[in-house]
Amino acid sequence: PTFNESLPGDETVECDNVPDPVTLSATDNCDVNATVIYSEVRNDGSCDGNYSLIRVWTAIDNCNNITIHTQTITVQDTTAPTFNESLPGDETVECDAVADAVTLTASDNCGTADVTFEEVRTDGDCPSNYILTRTWTATDECGNSTSHTQTVTVQDTTAPTFNESLPGDETV
Repeated sequence: PTFNESLPGDETVECDNVPDPVTLSATDNCDVNATVIYSEVRNDGSCDGNYSLIRVWTAIDNCNNITIHTQTITVQDTTAPTFNESLPGDETVECDAVADAVTLTASDNCGTADVTFEEVRTDGDCPSNYILTRTWTATDECGNSTSHTQTVTVQDTTAPTFNESLPGDETV
């Protein structure tokens, strides 16, 4: 038997763009129609977003003559996750106004993503002058990652104030 439609070729696709299998029909020189049996096997790769699909269409006529077409779809996750929230920008703040680091989450086109956070303090010229470098890294199940870094410059620019009432000028 011979297939009636154009046969799908091998292809490589992103994990969120796997095509549906096509429907094929077949005819035979002695039979008007041949039976087409479809099967698909998934071969797992290094992570959930990397695998291959082996699609097989088998055309069989009434005398058990067979024609087989095989398509291999290589599925891969090459897209890094994205953060869900607005990303904090760099800022310069007074030493008593340092905000806590925000909590960021991330999404991935093929599964889930974990976010890790790291903060490094670089001391300046006095204990109240320093730089906080905050880095969030989102990593998906296949090891793709994206990072965001925020630099918080902390400074002490405010002069101290007296706690008690200040004595006024006097003539004695």
